[in-house]
Amino acid sequence: MGAQIRVYKRRIKSVTATKKITKAMEMIAASRIVKAQRQVAASSPYAEELTRAVTAVATGSNTKHPLTTEAENPTRAAVLLVTSDRGLAGGYSSNAIKAADRLTERLRAEGKDVDSYLIGRKAVAYYGFRERQVTDSWTGFSDSPSYADAKAVAAPLIEAVLKETAEGGVDELHIVFTEFVSMMTQTPVDRRLLPLSLDEEAASGLEQRITKGEILPLYEFEPSAEGVLDALLPRYVESRIYNALLQAAASEHAARRRAMKSATDNAEDLIKSLTRLANAARQADITQEISEIVGGASALADASAGSD
Repeated sequence: MGAQIRVYKRRIKSVTATKKITKAMEMIAASRIVKAQRQVAASSPYAEELTRAVTAVATGSNTKHPLTTEAENPTRAAVLLVTSDRGLAGGYSSNAIKAADRLTERLRAEGKDVDSYLIGRKAVAYYGFRERQVTDSWTGFSDSPSYADAKAVAAPLIEAVLKETAEGGVDELHIVFTEFVSMMTQTPVDRRLLPLSLDEEAASGLEQRITKGEILPLYEFEPSAEGVLDALLPRYVESRIYNALLQAAASEHAARRRAMKSATDNAEDLIKSLTRLANAARQADITQEISEIVGGASALADASAGSD
C-alpha cells in the first residue's frame, strides 16, 4: 500500500510541474495578444486605404494590368498558406491547413494547377510528410512578423504574377490565414489577392463613401495609369500579406492561450483526483495497520486467557 502512495505522489509532483509550465505559457500568450491586436489595428487602415486607391485607379482607367485584369482562361493559381512555427495552440494550424486543402481542391476542380507557398513549420512539416510539392516556404516569424518578412514573402509571389503562365507564372494569387475575430473566436479564411475583384471593391467603397457624404474625386494619372498600378502592385500585395500575418499571429497567441488555459484546468482537476486517491490509499493503509494491531492484541489476549 505504501508503494501505491509513492506512485500517486510522483504523479502529483509531475502534473504540478506541467501545470506550472502551461500556466506560464498561458500568461505569456495573453501578454502577447495585446501587442498583436494593436499591430492589427494599426495595419488594417493602411491596407484598406491602399486597396481603395488601387480600386480608384483601376476603375478610373481602361488599362489592362495583372493587378486588376482577370485572365480569360486562368490555368494556374498560387496559394499562400499561413500557419505557426510552434505547436501547443490547439487546432490553429490544422484548421488553416484544412481550409487550404479545400481551396486547393476547388481550384483544381476549376481546371487550375496550384502552386503552394507555405509560412510556418507546421505547414512545411505537413506537406513534407505527405510528399506534396512546395514552390517556396518561410519559417521563423509566425508569432511576431515584421514588414520585412511580408516583403520577403511577397517578392516571389509578385514575380510569379508578372510572369507568363508558360514560363511558370500564375494567373491568380490566393492567401489562407486565420482571421482574428475576438479572444475566443479565430476563423480560417481564404482571400483572393490578385487579380483584385474590382466590382465588389468598387461597389463597397463607393457605397461607404456616399453614406459618409464624401465628394467623389476625379483622377488624372501621371505619367500613366499603368505606371501608377505598377508602383502600387508591390505595396498592395505586401500590405495585404503583412495584415494577414498580423491577424494570424494574434490568432495564434489567442489559440495558444486558450489551449494552455484548458491544459492548466485539466492539470488542476487531475491533481485533485490524484490527491483524493492518495488520501484514500493512505486511509486504507492506516485502517489496515489498526486492524493488524487490534488483531494482534486480540490474539495475545486469547493466548493469555488459554494459559490461565
